[in-house]
Amino acid sequence: MNYERIELERDGPVARVWLNRPEVRNAFDGLMVTELRKCLFELKDDDEVRVIVLGGRGVAFCAGADLQWMKAMASAGHDENLREAQALADLFFTVYESPKPIVCRVHGAALGGGAGLVAASDIPVASFGTQFGFTEVRLGILPAVISPYVLRKIGESAARELFLTGERFEAVKAQEIGLVRAAVPIEDLDGAVYGRVQELLKSGPKAMAEAKALIREVAFQRVEDLQRYTVEAIAEIRVSPEGQEGMRAFLEKRKPGWAL
Repeated sequence: MNYERIELERDGPVARVWLNRPEVRNAFDGLMVTELRKCLFELKDDDEVRVIVLGGRGVAFCAGADLQWMKAMASAGHDENLREAQALADLFFTVYESPKPIVCRVHGAALGGGAGLVAASDIPVASFGTQFGFTEVRLGILPAVISPYVLRKIGESAARELFLTGERFEAVKAQEIGLVRAAVPIEDLDGAVYGRVQELLKSGPKAMAEAKALIREVAFQRVEDLQRYTVEAIAEIRVSPEGQEGMRAFLEKRKPGWAL
């Protein structure tokens, strides 16, 4: 499929999805939201793809919402704003629940919805100096649809500071509060992303998908309510073809069939 707002590159088991509006620092508009969600939705069912890398062309990862799009929403009615907000919410959920791990390559800026993409991804890596911010309150609005993913990453305490002030912060602080997993010099960014991808390719594809589902299920429930779920989850994966291959490979001191 030909896209106007994003770009898809395939490299064996790795799919690289690029936000491709460099002239506006990859700011969201309705078409970008639609294309990105469609692309990620299709990749999750592509058996040849095992890892997704999400990045941005040009000088920034994503500067948030496009000004013209924001202007249109400001003059739109309640129902139209509901539709647009639902489309954004669907996009972030598609990133979050993707069975394929998503490594986020972040540089330049990740503001508003751009920071939401970072929060919804699995392993975000950022370059030093990248500007982050949940700046919505400075416009008199809210970081509403990204809040479930951001709070899971940074917790309530950091969110109270950053959601309420709307202040910008750099990659080192983003790492300190858990929004990104690593902050590196810009010249090392691609190498850091490559390293995370290579580690992910050592893992069983089904096991990674099930591990993501496990995290979503377990993270915010009481331990005593989870025993049956976790017992069934490990029993099922152990007897699956992938689980059997992984354990045989370990015992036979060889790489499993999926490892490159």
